[in-house]
Amino acid sequence: MKSFLKYYKPYKGLFFIDFGSAIVVGLLELIFPLITSIYIDRLLPTNNWNLIVIFGLVLLGIFAIESVLKFVVTYWGHKLGTNIERDMRNDLYSHIQKLNFKYFDNQKSGKLIGRLTNDLMDIGEAAHHGPEDIFLSIMTLIGAFVIMLTIDVKLALITFCVVPIVFILAIYFSQKMSRAFKGLFANVSRFNELIADNVGGIRLVQAFTNERHEQQKFNGINDNFRATKLKAYNYMSWNITISHIAQKLTLVIVLIVGSYFVLHGDLSYGGIVAFIMITNVLFKPLEQINMIIELFPKAIAGFNNFREILALDPEIQDDPHATKMPTKPQTIEYKNVSFGYGETTILNHMNLTIHQGEKIALVGPSGSGKTTISSLLPRFYEVDEGDILIDGQSIRSIQLASLRSEIGVVQQDVFLFSGTLRDNIVYGHLDADETQIWDAIRNAQLETFINELPFGLDTLVGERGTKLSGGQKQRISIARMFLKDPSIIILDEATSALDIETENKIQKAFKKLSEDRTSLIIAHRLSTIKDVDRIIFIKDGQILEEGSHETLMQQDGPYKQLYTSQFAEVETF
Repeated sequence: MKSFLKYYKPYKGLFFIDFGSAIVVGLLELIFPLITSIYIDRLLPTNNWNLIVIFGLVLLGIFAIESVLKFVVTYWGHKLGTNIERDMRNDLYSHIQKLNFKYFDNQKSGKLIGRLTNDLMDIGEAAHHGPEDIFLSIMTLIGAFVIMLTIDVKLALITFCVVPIVFILAIYFSQKMSRAFKGLFANVSRFNELIADNVGGIRLVQAFTNERHEQQKFNGINDNFRATKLKAYNYMSWNITISHIAQKLTLVIVLIVGSYFVLHGDLSYGGIVAFIMITNVLFKPLEQINMIIELFPKAIAGFNNFREILALDPEIQDDPHATKMPTKPQTIEYKNVSFGYGETTILNHMNLTIHQGEKIALVGPSGSGKTTISSLLPRFYEVDEGDILIDGQSIRSIQLASLRSEIGVVQQDVFLFSGTLRDNIVYGHLDADETQIWDAIRNAQLETFINELPFGLDTLVGERGTKLSGGQKQRISIARMFLKDPSIIILDEATSALDIETENKIQKAFKKLSEDRTSLIIAHRLSTIKDVDRIIFIKDGQILEEGSHETLMQQDGPYKQLYTSQFAEVETF
């Protein structure tokens, strides 16, 4: 509760304006039946038309005030809830940005989208309606009962006998609805996951003509969602219906019993009219409680999900005494490094030293640990044993932002945002000017391609760059690196599965990019790494041999075998 209430603190003024206005509106609704009783029993018998007109004008003034306050409650109350929703979403999004890659390796994007959208919308509604509606419901119930007692004690006791029954039924159905809504949220998460997968992989779906299979999966979840939702609404409908029957039954009882009291002189005409009006007021909090019963299970489940993510401590954080990354570091040293994903060991006590300006190629069979080596350097993952040193300093003692600002990663599976070419290129340096942008474009071998586009840099790339080829996306990634201007470059399998012309363009761009920089290259096409300073052959997380292309070809080791087999495949093809 404390972790939730802190979100009200910045909006205390707004909260009290909303809450105070709601209380005044509630009191006016309670007082109006009494005013009506006075009007019928005392004012009408006087036959004083002037007094009746004045009384009517006073009532209009009260209604005007009530209307203004209702606007305040509706708009400013929802503004309070929306502000809290925004702040919680900002906190959640900010925290997610700090979580390490291991967390995202085990999460579905659809589930996280649900946490950031639907869950927080429910919480925002509860933040507005929750405290206000609970307090007003209690205040209105007590106030209505007290007013009923002042009008007629016997009729009040008869009427109030119905309330406990309605409350017991409300609690019963609330528990049923809570369980149903939990199942509903699970279905929503599966919905988001399936839709995200299907939309992202629609080309694969259509290429394999698996539309019917995907439709069947969707229909199954959709039917389950419908069944769960109908179950929740069934409980809700019973709750609302029983409450409605209780309300109408109470009104009939009040009308019949009250009429009996009037005929026997125990109750005035104004009294019975006021009692009927206050009976309607009495059932308003019960209706509000029904709304709360519907809203709270969703909000509580959403807030639990919210807290669950915020409770996750980012494994990779800055040391309190962390310093900045050395400019153009002279050495990078992997010292006795071990690392694994779960139970699977990827690197096993590996040692490797890289010198400034050196171009290193990491080669080996799939799953040997090449990509892992490049992922550990920017601390996307933390080593299990050993350490990585930059100029003799552990990367754990270097500020994360400083470390990553000096490392540029060009991946084979390039991620592009759903914006323009300009948006994606300047991501490497958000404040870059036009001269810097076009220098990066020319260096990345993109100038001709962009100049031929009708909208140039303002061309939309589609979701994740679907309108571009693999080679174009990789060159955009290289252009980003030119703008970022890091001292260390990692080229992660960026030239596999490309045509010769595209590969040559990328090689030219990368050659330009790697000038005066330390470079790590992970490539499947061994023809692209003949000119590097050193080739490291890795298998089962260990370095089996290293040296230049010429040296390794003379040793008749695993590198030569891989090289020979690869070119034999090309010749056979």
